[in-house]
Amino acid sequence: MLTEILPFRFELNTIAIAGASLWSLALYLGFSSVNEWVIEQLNRWFNFAERSLYTSQTEFERTRKARESQNAFYASLFSIAPFLVVGALCNWGVELTLGPSWGISLGILACISCGIFELGRRNGESSD
Repeated sequence: MLTEILPFRFELNTIAIAGASLWSLALYLGFSSVNEWVIEQLNRWFNFAERSLYTSQTEFERTRKARESQNAFYASLFSIAPFLVVGALCNWGVELTLGPSWGISLGILACISCGIFELGRRNGESSD
């Protein structure tokens, strides 16, 4: 379908995309405190940037709750971006040092390990 629209052809390395996605998921789970900090900072920035678009204080206050909810949603979506970049770097480093067949395998192991770590961390928080 894309070849009908675009006059040129490009290849996507699906193995690299899968490996980077697995590594980014592992980092997202393993560094959940960093993830929460990134979400909070993005939410603050979105709220600040949107405040500058309003000239009327009454209009700003009238739509505040809906906009803050929307900004929190966007912040949680965009918080994935830094983890995708670092995950791609981790996958590239593993494939460079160990070979191309190890990127996905170690990504799966990292996802499982970080998932278990996150479950244990949350269990420890709830029992305190």
